Amino acid sequence: MKIYYEDDANLEIIQRMNVTIVGYGSQGHAHANNLHESGVNVTVALREGSSSWKKAEEAGLNVSSVSESVKNADLVMILAPDEFQKDIYESEVKPNLKQDAILAFAHGFNIHFEKISPPETNSVIMIAPKGPGHTVRSTYINGGGVPSLIAIYRDSITNNEYSARDVALSYAKANGGTRAGVLETSFKEETETDLFGEQAVLCGGITALIKAGYETLVEAGYSPEMAYFECLHETKLITDLIQEGGIANMHYSISNTAEYGDYLSGPKVITDKTKEAMKEILENIQSGNFANEFLNDCRQSNDGSGGPFMKSNREATKSHPIEEVGKELRSKMKFLNSQKLVDKEIN
Repeated sequence: MKIYYEDDANLEIIQRMNVTIVGYGSQGHAHANNLHESGVNVTVALREGSSSWKKAEEAGLNVSSVSESVKNADLVMILAPDEFQKDIYESEVKPNLKQDAILAFAHGFNIHFEKISPPETNSVIMIAPKGPGHTVRSTYINGGGVPSLIAIYRDSITNNEYSARDVALSYAKANGGTRAGVLETSFKEETETDLFGEQAVLCGGITALIKAGYETLVEAGYSPEMAYFECLHETKLITDLIQEGGIANMHYSISNTAEYGDYLSGPKVITDKTKEAMKEILENIQSGNFANEFLNDCRQSNDGSGGPFMKSNREATKSHPIEEVGKELRSKMKFLNSQKLVDKEIN
C-alpha cells in the first residue's frame, strides 16, 4: 500500500480554493485552524447562535451561516456530528452547493450508509485524520501531523489540472497529514473498520476492560487508588510502547514477569467467545443496523448530546467509582494539568 508524504501533494491546489468547514467541534476546530495557517481561505460555517461562533472568531477565522458560506465554496468539508449531517446537508448545503463544488467528509458514515446522496456533478472525497481533533491540532502546532486516510467516492472534476485524489492529498497536506503519512482507502473500508475499532477495541473494549479490572481488585479488598493506577493510569504507558513499535516492542520494554503474565492470562480474558462477540459487532456494523440504531436513539432527543441510551450510559460512567478516584488523583498530578489536549474554553 502506497503511503503519500509531503512531496506527493501540491498545497497550491487547496490554497486556490474557497473552503468551507461545517462545524467547529473537535475535528472542525483542528481542520479550520490548520488549513488557515497553511494559507487556505477558510470559512467556518455554523448555525446562528452557536456557542462555537465566538471561539472561531477569536481564533481569527471567518465565520458565517452554513447556507451563506456554502454558496461560494469550492470545497465543503462537513464536520458536524454524524447524526446531524443529513439534516444540515438537505436543508442548508444541498440547496446552496455549487454544481461543481467538492463535498468532503472526515468519516464515511453518511455516504457509505446512503444517508446523504450528493448529485452526480459533485465530487465526493474523504480526508480522515486517524486521531481526535485535539491531537490533530496539537501535533500540527508542534510541527508534526497525524497519519490520515483519503478516499474518493466520486471524481466529477472536469478540468485537466488535477483530480479528486489530488485535491484530497492537497487538503491532507494543509491539515498536517502528509507530515506523518497518508494512505488511500474506500468509504466502505474506512467506515466499517473505524466503527469496529471504536466499539470492540479502542473505546468500548478498553473501557469495559478497565472497569472490570478495577472492580475485580477493589472487590478483592485492594485500595481504589492502587486499582486505578494499575488498571487505568498505566494504560497510556503501555499503549505508547505499542504505538511506537508494535506489540513485540512493548514486550521488549516491560519486565519478564509482566511479559510472562501477558502470555499466560491474556487468552483467559480475551477468549474465543470474545472473538465471536466481535464478529457479531462487525456484522451489526456491516448490515447498517448499528447506524440505524444510533440515529434512531439520537432522534429521540435531537439536542446534540445523544439519545436516551447514550445519556443513561454516559451518566453511569460518570458515577462509576473509578471516575471519582481518578478525578482526585489526577488533580494532584501537576504534569497532567499542564499538558491537556482538551481545553473546553478554546476547543
